[in-house]
Amino acid sequence: MTTQKFTIGLVQTACLPDTDANLRNAAEKVREAAGRGAQIVCLQELFRSQYFCREEDAKYFDLAEPVPGPSTEALSAVARECGVVIVASLFERRAAGVYHNTAAILGTSGELLGMYRKMHIPDDPLYFEKFYFTPGDLGFRNFDTPFGRMATLVCWDQWYPEAARLAALGGAQIVFYPTAIGWHPSEKAQHGAAQHDAWRTIQRAHAIANGVYVAAVNRVGFEGPPERGLEFWGGSFVADPFGQVIAEASHDREEILIVECDPARSEEVRRNWPFLRDRRIDAYAPIVNRFLD
Repeated sequence: MTTQKFTIGLVQTACLPDTDANLRNAAEKVREAAGRGAQIVCLQELFRSQYFCREEDAKYFDLAEPVPGPSTEALSAVARECGVVIVASLFERRAAGVYHNTAAILGTSGELLGMYRKMHIPDDPLYFEKFYFTPGDLGFRNFDTPFGRMATLVCWDQWYPEAARLAALGGAQIVFYPTAIGWHPSEKAQHGAAQHDAWRTIQRAHAIANGVYVAAVNRVGFEGPPERGLEFWGGSFVADPFGQVIAEASHDREEILIVECDPARSEEVRRNWPFLRDRRIDAYAPIVNRFLD
């Protein structure tokens, strides 16, 4: 595990119906991020298409691809060209009828360092992900890169403290959250500010509780019909190991955040706020139950 500073890039974009255009845009944004000093670049959740989970329609299974596959092949070339690590969130076709929401981690030589399959799958209005995705079966994983040890979780995972804790216990120096989250038009006026604040707060809390950097990257733009669409709220951000937001994107523009992360900051925070030291691991067995009746 490196103790050297490393620089990350978060790519916040709007997605078009043209999947190839989205892939080209992502590749160009990775190159731009690398040119600005990024060493690990994270793309938003399911960056290659618009967010198809707004409806349940079997035709969208045609968007899925194997991993390795066309998207990883294209991005591996960019990773190799730029000497960066890329976190790419994809609709994985594992087998006929078995699909996952998967983050592929590509190394600086273009190699596939590994995959994380989204563990927590939501089923909410306009987020009908259980129709498409099989829950992940790879567990909560960490990946060693030339720049630092990292973990990635995906969107709905960001609401679960257990997931972030396991990433930290595995040695992650930073946790990435590729995301696709937005406002329902009918709810934005009344609940929008509170919804965004809750999303931001829960992830800052993961940084504080675990003494790690947290990086969330979301999409922007309106997708779908006016009455049944989603306005993705962007707001990609990075929180340091004490939860301070050190960089944040807008709600409505494509942006690339470039942020330097210093592992010494985790050391400093954990020495003064030793939450991991004081955990009562002898008393936590009940947490594996669904509910304590």
